[in-house]
Amino acid sequence: MKFQGKIIKYGDNVNTDEIIPAPYLVTTNPGELGKHCMEGIDKNFPKKVKEAPILVAGKNFGCGSSREHAPLALKGAGVKCVIASSFARIFFRNAINVGLPILESRECFEETEEGDLLRIDTAQGKVENITKRRVFSTSPYPEFLQKLIKKGGIDSWVKERIKK
Repeated sequence: MKFQGKIIKYGDNVNTDEIIPAPYLVTTNPGELGKHCMEGIDKNFPKKVKEAPILVAGKNFGCGSSREHAPLALKGAGVKCVIASSFARIFFRNAINVGLPILESRECFEETEEGDLLRIDTAQGKVENITKRRVFSTSPYPEFLQKLIKKGGIDSWVKERIKK
């Protein structure tokens, strides 16, 4: 899978309560969740993501509770991909399960600035900072994960497999 876009950048330890505050957990509708995404740290996030659909963050992104709402909110807001130095383990799994592409790259976090233009290829494990003419390597997605994310997550992937 390939993505291109400008980045929004946040620091370390962005937790799930900041990604989607608890009062909005009454729905699992990605569009509704997206309206309140990152409200805990950036009230302008839903507007920003329209111009910059790639989120870059520091270490331990998605820490806190194990709510699946956090990656759903990011996806619903229009985030195409999240690149972080590291992810909280349960957030990583939840993101894959809902079909949100995420990549780990400390180097990308350290050597980008908000507004930089990135080109991402998950199959090759390549993140290119077009603005700064730099290339970062990350673990490529195996074919299975590429298919799962293209289908929109594990639920859609399983439903398709059952039909066969």
